[in-house]
Amino acid sequence: MSNSEIILISISGEDKPGVTSAIMLILGKYNASILDIGQADIHQTLSLGILFRVSNHSDSGSILKEVLFKCSEINVTVRFTPVTEERYTNWVGRQGKNRYVVTVLGRVITAAQLAFVTKALLEQELNIDSIKRLTGRPSLDAKNEDDGRFCVELSVRGELKDKSLLSAQFLQYSSELGIDISFQKDDMYRRNRRLICFDMDSTLIKTEVIDELADRAGVGEEVRAITEAAMRGELDFSDSFKQRVALLKGLDESVMAEVANSLPIMEGADRLMSILKKCGFKIAILSGGFNYFGNYLKKRFDVDYVYANELEIENGKLTGRHLGDIVDGKRKAELLRLIAQVEKIELEQVIAVGDGANDLPMLNLAGLGIAFHAKPTVKANASQSISTFGLDGVLYFLGFRDIHIDEKKLVK
Repeated sequence: MSNSEIILISISGEDKPGVTSAIMLILGKYNASILDIGQADIHQTLSLGILFRVSNHSDSGSILKEVLFKCSEINVTVRFTPVTEERYTNWVGRQGKNRYVVTVLGRVITAAQLAFVTKALLEQELNIDSIKRLTGRPSLDAKNEDDGRFCVELSVRGELKDKSLLSAQFLQYSSELGIDISFQKDDMYRRNRRLICFDMDSTLIKTEVIDELADRAGVGEEVRAITEAAMRGELDFSDSFKQRVALLKGLDESVMAEVANSLPIMEGADRLMSILKKCGFKIAILSGGFNYFGNYLKKRFDVDYVYANELEIENGKLTGRHLGDIVDGKRKAELLRLIAQVEKIELEQVIAVGDGANDLPMLNLAGLGIAFHAKPTVKANASQSISTFGLDGVLYFLGFRDIHIDEKKLVK
């Protein structure tokens, strides 16, 4: 029979410097082994758990006595729970189960919203191991709901029973509750993404460039109708592209410079791009739009790759034709794969972000595909989506925390 003993110490109370150190000094004196440890601080209230093993059963009484006196001295509450070796062994045996990360984004997060999310996890028999807030503490002085941003990350464990059902539930909750929910496998690839590929129009910028050109050519309504149908997946992208480009015939080349200089950049794009570059990501623009505007964004954001369509120009006028192959959905996926091969990056390490039906092939090929402010059909066919935040919401899906990415030394 083993002479050792396993004990869980649970400490709560006002957070103050030195609590963990004081307990560790006592445990260290008796050569205790730490089996698990976790700490959280919510509104200056400490919750500290320490699971330890002491080899000499006779030492446990002395440890509990000293810990109790120390906690009384520093005015925190302590509870001791003995753990049998059998229970501990069973707990260790469960650690090999699959782990997942659930990220919940919203301008405001309510208890009711989290109740739906956590109930869905419970129905899948997934256990929540930890919860952490990724955004800064919300201000009570926000003038309106749009000023806020709140993100929590749940680490869960277990054997997923029905992924398609869980995905359908999360998609429904996102639509009905006004939140974004990401469900990812927590593996080495999630922690080591290295390439991100963006659509351009209505993703990096707030508009469809071809619509802007069409307005100046006097065919805005016709082109917009075709664009909307193509983005919903109702028209073949290549056919719709040719139709729209043909309507631009005769437009002066100078209009392109005018449009480029007034491109409305998507909310959160500057913050996202700055942090991605500083963290060593390779960045690509894969667009069914035009090279002229992609290269403008390449200079602004220090983008590594740009692949888009080339408009034919003769005598300073658009001819209504294009040059080379059309960058459609299939081509975007091919280019994503090619860039990953050139950079020696696994597809699981690639992120793709887009809003249209022609983005789905690359969204589904990438390790993390994100439908950004997309149509319902696109969201339903993508593994992840963002509709409540700007582009910098991508950072939270990668596990970044505001406390790290908002430091002046990082974003200046």
